[in-house]
Amino acid sequence: MSAAVVVAADSDSKDIDNLYDFGERLNEATDKSQNVKDYEGIIKAAKGSSTKAKQLAAQLIPRFFKYFPDLSNSAVDAHLDLCEEEDLGVRVQAIRVLPLFCKDTPEYVSKIVDILAQLLMAEENVERDAVQKALMSLLRQDVKASLTVLFKHIESTDESTEENIREKVLAFIRDKVFPLKAELLKPQEQMERHITDLIKKSLRDVTGEEFKMFIDFLKSLSIFGDKAPRERVQELMEIIESQADLDAKFNASDVDHIQRLISCIYISIPFFMRGASNGNFLSYVCRHIFPVLDKLPEERVLDLLKNLALSSPYTSPPDARQMLPSLVELLKKYMPRKKTGEEMNVTFVECLLYTLHNLASKVPNATNSLCGYKIVTGQPSDRIGVDFSEQFKDFTERLTCVEELSRATMKKFTQGMDEQNKRMASATNEVKEKIKIEKQNATMGLKSCNNILAMTQPLHKSAPLFIGDKRINLSWKEAVKSTVSSATSSSGGKRPANAALNGSNNNPAKKGRGAGEYQNQFVNRAFDGTSYRGRGGRGRGWGGRGRGRTFRQF
Repeated sequence: MSAAVVVAADSDSKDIDNLYDFGERLNEATDKSQNVKDYEGIIKAAKGSSTKAKQLAAQLIPRFFKYFPDLSNSAVDAHLDLCEEEDLGVRVQAIRVLPLFCKDTPEYVSKIVDILAQLLMAEENVERDAVQKALMSLLRQDVKASLTVLFKHIESTDESTEENIREKVLAFIRDKVFPLKAELLKPQEQMERHITDLIKKSLRDVTGEEFKMFIDFLKSLSIFGDKAPRERVQELMEIIESQADLDAKFNASDVDHIQRLISCIYISIPFFMRGASNGNFLSYVCRHIFPVLDKLPEERVLDLLKNLALSSPYTSPPDARQMLPSLVELLKKYMPRKKTGEEMNVTFVECLLYTLHNLASKVPNATNSLCGYKIVTGQPSDRIGVDFSEQFKDFTERLTCVEELSRATMKKFTQGMDEQNKRMASATNEVKEKIKIEKQNATMGLKSCNNILAMTQPLHKSAPLFIGDKRINLSWKEAVKSTVSSATSSSGGKRPANAALNGSNNNPAKKGRGAGEYQNQFVNRAFDGTSYRGRGGRGRGWGGRGRGRTFRQF
């Protein structure tokens, strides 16, 4: 053994012996605050070269921290250096005891939680596990202060905020905090309200997947549960409406906004069912989207019409009356008065007819002036004395034309399926898969046509009975095996809505391609495979983490 090694070993032994002496004197002292030199010796040892001494110092610094408030800054700084040591054992030891700083000095909870949040970037599993356990310990000690600091890392739009830290904190909250909400959020109502407020602040810059995660969590809270009053449900709706940016001027070229709007309508449907109003969404769609619908990508138009159809049964009578004129005008656009030789988009028409029936069932006499009907309710709005015979003639001629086109389309689908069955016998496996998709699309097309005929038939009467119930099973809600993998999420930069919405082609022969049951289909493509940026947010950059950096403090 060389002389240098012997000297180093002796030095390490001396440092450790000194630490044991410091600790022993502090343990035995009646008034520990008088042993300033001993505590200073512990802090100094944390900055030495001995690994074992640093591990021992990591245990002693927080143990006696409360007795030396004048040395608090130097003690915390020395301990943070240990958390960033090159040696894994030192780092893990220093991290594990971080909550001890707060045991008798709770005012340090926010600071220590902030440090631990940044340490979630740890690469080693044992180190990351120590960080998570330390955070859980502090959450149990002071859940309000801890959550407040953690969410600052999520909501911050400061350019200095490391995106990777945000992602790690978000994953920790999702995987560790949300599942233990019943244990951690106490007192329940107070803390559920607090975390709701924190989430609201965090929605300025989120991906679609993150937004859905937050909404799913909020609706799992007791304050928003099944027994919650209607105003609580409406509060959730206001959160979703804010994300949909309903106060913004619509730009047809803004793909991000239209996808965000469609996604928000979709996740709002369960709340519409519980009594929340869809009026703001309908008003925005009628005023801003319908006039420029032909400028939108066809797959977006189809998704919009599908979601309007799904939400239409829960529309209030005043909102239904307001929307019907725009809806009938749009329906006429896709229901020609005479055959033109162009193919009819049967899914568009199916969605619009379904929406018409549901809205008209709320305010039947509103269709008198729009479609020429003679529905009597005894109200002045019946306008029975006005001649609307031209409107009736126009609308019923369009209905007849649509029925003829539907029957012709059904014949084409049926003939196509016979041809597909013949091709199947001699086809290769690859071709067989393509034929299966063609048959699935044809089957869904047939269902769309059948639904159209079922919904147009009662509309020929002068006083029709609108189908305002669930007798119509929309074709695209049927379960179909997915044949196309969902788009993968891109990372970095702004959160654009750039992933295609599969299974939404305008051509009825391609309708339903790659579709599963509509609920799963839409969730996957709207949230899992795409992202969008919230209002007032910024594009987040990605950065790495280096040892020895300075901890950022809020």
